[in-house]
Amino acid sequence: MEKRKTKFLKLPHLDGGRELLKKFVKENLRYPKEALENNVEGDVIVKFKVTGKGEVMNPEIVKSVGYGCDEEAIRLVMMLRYQAVKNRGVRVTTDNTVKIPFRIKKKKTAQKYSISYTSTTKEQPPQQGQKSRQQQKEKSGGQEVYTYTIRY
Repeated sequence: MEKRKTKFLKLPHLDGGRELLKKFVKENLRYPKEALENNVEGDVIVKFKVTGKGEVMNPEIVKSVGYGCDEEAIRLVMMLRYQAVKNRGVRVTTDNTVKIPFRIKKKKTAQKYSISYTSTTKEQPPQQGQKSRQQQKEKSGGQEVYTYTIRY
């Protein structure tokens, strides 16, 4: 027989788990202007308390990045709402920690290459009594000019 592990306390949790948290951060994160100007990236770790009603209280920065990222991380954490839990009629306040990544999105620039090719032969129009174009080419060594244009 297997014994089931029973948890002593039910803890407040997000309905969607980590996936919901990632999606929430991705949708609601506003990259601070100062951090963008200075190309600042990194992870901000925020420690906070969750009441038995699922409300977030007392957020504090454990690991800082600066340039306005800390304030944005606190704003995001304060927006979170956890599932309310009662433990034998008693509401319990728990500690929680969240890592909020700040990454500058690199714009993907599709490199397009276009090549144009033109071929021209340096020759003068035949005058009266001159040989044909083919005969002129053979006589002059067939000088051709090639022009390439590459744009990207």
